[in-house]
Amino acid sequence: MPKAFITGITGQDGSYLAELLLEKGYEVHGLIRRASTFNTARIDHLFQDLHEPNQKLHLHYGDITDSSGMTSLIREIEPDEIYNLAAQSHVMVSFTMPVYTAQVDAVGTIALLEAIRSSKLQTRFYQASTSELFGSTPPPQNELSAFRPRSPYAAAKLYAYWATVNYRDAYGLHGSNGILFNHESPRRGETFVTRKITRAVASIAAGSQEKLYLGNLESTRDWGYAKEYVETMWLMLQQDKPDDYVIATGVGATVRQFCEQAFSRVNLDWEKYVVEDPRYFRPTEVDSLVGDPSKAKRSLGWTAKTHWRELAILMVDAEIESRK
Repeated sequence: MPKAFITGITGQDGSYLAELLLEKGYEVHGLIRRASTFNTARIDHLFQDLHEPNQKLHLHYGDITDSSGMTSLIREIEPDEIYNLAAQSHVMVSFTMPVYTAQVDAVGTIALLEAIRSSKLQTRFYQASTSELFGSTPPPQNELSAFRPRSPYAAAKLYAYWATVNYRDAYGLHGSNGILFNHESPRRGETFVTRKITRAVASIAAGSQEKLYLGNLESTRDWGYAKEYVETMWLMLQQDKPDDYVIATGVGATVRQFCEQAFSRVNLDWEKYVVEDPRYFRPTEVDSLVGDPSKAKRSLGWTAKTHWRELAILMVDAEIESRK
């Protein structure tokens, strides 16, 4: 039975990845942070009673910024695969918490890489990179496009990207970067724009909200379905040679278009409810991120099935259903 260790298992991607790996027969270990309130809602359905034999999901308290703790944990688990999904992942928050973002997203990554190296384990490593690396580079962006980060989050992720490449080149570590473009789902955090929109649509349709305040409506993003995207993480670690891949749908849309599609699902005119608020603009905007996933299709045999229009409908329907 192969063993996987997932940091960020309680997040959107971590929960979908845990489901996928358990379905494939893995023993899954996940890193969770201690909190005074329950923070495992996305993976509660995967829990087994601790008294049942043959446990497949194991959760460990820890923090990715604790390098000695991570080294001890990895030596204890001896995972065949590590998926580093832990991050301070909100771009706007990274402007107000740049040091913390760097500690988690950049230094935390190299702590994991160093733990693998020093442990001398033949562990394969997946690093969750991001389309935000491209920043101001014009679309479509692929693996050869220039990185021009426009936020502390993107800068921290750039460090993690190159650290993974360096450990691959210097120590022969099987480390791959998944440069995932925006990927959403009903499990997306409530402060991210797509989820903010779809939650508002459900609330406005139910009469419990009047307005939706958003930032730049003209920002263009390549939105895909997170549940599909986690499959590429696994596929990367099944390759004989590690590499870096852009994962995207190849189709872009503006925030304005996503709003229009989401509100149309409940037969409402979005322009009557959405207000563009400068307070939600970034200090440095990223105008357009649209990926070219040709390499993933060619090398991994993967193509996105759900594009932004279907995704908006899927997320609105899930919001409405959750309130019944």
